[in-house]
Amino acid sequence: MSEFFKQLEIQRWDDHRYYHHSRVNQALHFVSALSFLVAYGWLFVDPAIAALIAWLVSMTTRQSGHFFFEPKGYDHVNQASHEHKEEIKVGYNLQRKVVLMALWVAAPLALLVQPDLMGLVEPHETTMGYLRQVGMAWLALGVGGLLFRTVHLFFIKDVQTGLVWMTKILTDPFHDIKLYHKAPLHLLRGEWIDPAYHGQRG
Repeated sequence: MSEFFKQLEIQRWDDHRYYHHSRVNQALHFVSALSFLVAYGWLFVDPAIAALIAWLVSMTTRQSGHFFFEPKGYDHVNQASHEHKEEIKVGYNLQRKVVLMALWVAAPLALLVQPDLMGLVEPHETTMGYLRQVGMAWLALGVGGLLFRTVHLFFIKDVQTGLVWMTKILTDPFHDIKLYHKAPLHLLRGEWIDPAYHGQRG
């Protein structure tokens, strides 16, 4: 177990030092983490609502930070190009995230065009029914995306790497709150880039 937790700390540290230079990105991760905890709670009450919260609030804030605010130039502190970091990324790099987000957008459109999804679900009759079906589709996408990459890592890396990554993803909200809770305050002070990465260009 000590090796498992050691690898977990390594994955967390690599994720932070490579992909969280921007204070805006850090602040958005803090918002995302809080809303993910709300979604975790709603899982036990109403999974469809939990998924709507997770994807509409948690994932959009989290991924917009990566796509729009994180510097993508050469990382002088870590001596790595953006392309190198994307190549060695354990989880979902930006290219894989584009695919995931495309499926996220496609799900509600598919339910509009084909309300019964070719017999897979009961056709919705109300707006709330439609939203609940979208929520369940997004829940399936989230679980499927997590399991797919975990099993994929079993084959391209090893079983421990996959299980460590899955644990990291599921516990990221708790860790991100601890790590980035001061980011909004830093932004109010006009600090756009973490001081450890000052001087870098996106």
